[in-house]
Amino acid sequence: MNTSAMTAHRHSHWRKSSYSAGEGQCVEVAAGGGRVRLRESDDPGTVLTTVPAVLAAFVRSAKAGAFDA
Repeated sequence: MNTSAMTAHRHSHWRKSSYSAGEGQCVEVAAGGGRVRLRESDDPGTVLTTVPAVLAAFVRSAKAGAFDA
């Protein structure tokens, strides 16, 4: 991770779903600078960074059942 990415990660405002049961098995989301960051609440050091259009396409595909077994 480069220095600017590390700084953005540290200063991000992370949000968790209000539907979260608080058991540490949640995905947290932060947005800014044209990027969306995702992390697991129980492993906040690992962050996936993408752009909004790619995340939206992934969510659409998941809702459509594209990843169902």
